[in-house]
Amino acid sequence: MSSHHIIREKQEPALYIHHFGNFDEENLGQLLEWSPTLIVAAHEYEKAVSLGLKVDIVFGDVEHLQVQENTKAVFSPIDHIEPAVKYLIAEKYPAVNIISQENRFDDLAPYLFNIGIVLFTETEKSYAVKPGFSVWKPAGHIFRIDIISYFETSNLKQEENGDFVVLNDGFVSFDFTTPYLFLSELL
Repeated sequence: MSSHHIIREKQEPALYIHHFGNFDEENLGQLLEWSPTLIVAAHEYEKAVSLGLKVDIVFGDVEHLQVQENTKAVFSPIDHIEPAVKYLIAEKYPAVNIISQENRFDDLAPYLFNIGIVLFTETEKSYAVKPGFSVWKPAGHIFRIDIISYFETSNLKQEENGDFVVLNDGFVSFDFTTPYLFLSELL
């Protein structure tokens, strides 16, 4: 018996590759598993093609690029993540996974009311959570938390280096009064 999944357009988060850096190919494969819309920054387009990826949209300074058939080219004079996020919001994408070299989640905070964002670097996965968020994690799992406001949590202990470690296998919950709390997990 086979399983058939119908994937509707924009059902899965889009994937925007801003900088590959040394991003792990296995992690990349997991992000591509459900065939998301793949957007690649113009300066990373050749590398994406060399990896055998089918690029849906190339974003940035596209004037001198030869793109694959059926690849849409979107010009942006600025080589930052924000114009691509604005484009995805205008196109009504509900969420995006972003691969970048730097964890600059604070720069993306103004867009969180319009689109879900998960930011990946070579070593971390960062995302914003709303008050009351809880997730199951094994003992010893490490969170890095961008402390911008007072928050309460269960099943976590802060280490001297600032990391938060899960005490016991089970749920970790976060309560706070700001709209979001920024969490990072090691990959």
